[in-house]
Amino acid sequence: MTRQLISQGSPFEKNIGYSRAVAQGDWVFVAGTTGYDYSTMTISSDVAEQTRQCLKNIEWALVEAGAKLTDIVRVNYILPNASDWEACWTPLREVFGDIRPAATMFVAGLAEPAMKIEIEVTALKN
Repeated sequence: MTRQLISQGSPFEKNIGYSRAVAQGDWVFVAGTTGYDYSTMTISSDVAEQTRQCLKNIEWALVEAGAKLTDIVRVNYILPNASDWEACWTPLREVFGDIRPAATMFVAGLAEPAMKIEIEVTALKN
């Protein structure tokens, strides 16, 4: 079974020592992903926009691993502020409305104050 390490080029990956995603067999594990646009290293101050960018970053990692958003079976959401949760629903519903993976939302601090959401997914390739 081949192990594929996928990097998105975030400085956090090199500095901390992790991969954006790891694909092994039919499974893809995408690390907690924030709303940074890694091409510009910028992040919106709007939690809904951060959510959309998280999902774009996750989709990129899945495609690199030969998977797609519809392969997601598990998702974890981490927000430092529970009151931001409802603002995330529309972009999440746009992607997960038909997929409906098993999901959990946690409230916890994130690495930087600018980060308002982090999303981690597990996918099983079809």
